[in-house]
Amino acid sequence: MAGTAGNLVHGGALISCPHGGRAVATTASGAGVRIDGAPVATAADLFTVSGCTHMVGGRPQPCTSVRWTPAAGGGAVRVDGVPVLLDTTAAMCFSAGLVPQGPPVVASVHQGRQGHQGVSSR
Repeated sequence: MAGTAGNLVHGGALISCPHGGRAVATTASGAGVRIDGAPVATAADLFTVSGCTHMVGGRPQPCTSVRWTPAAGGGAVRVDGVPVLLDTTAAMCFSAGLVPQGPPVVASVHQGRQGHQGVSSR
């Protein structure tokens, strides 16, 4: 499938804002599909950021959320009709005032033994 290159993002992925804050999914819409025991992240999940130390003009303007923008089209891998998130999916971190702060950093996603992910579904 064209446009689906990348590793699946799941609950065990380390995601941070460009300033070092930690981003975590506060919902798990893909909870029925798991990678190495963690739910697969989808475009329906909400991600919040904590611990961001970004300052603008000496005033705190921390990242508070991450918004993902999966590629449009029928080639996307989906869970319950919603595109899954890949470590290559376009995304942006935002402040509480919805000011764009830069793209998130997705750390190398663990892929189990010999590069194979343990995938399960209920």
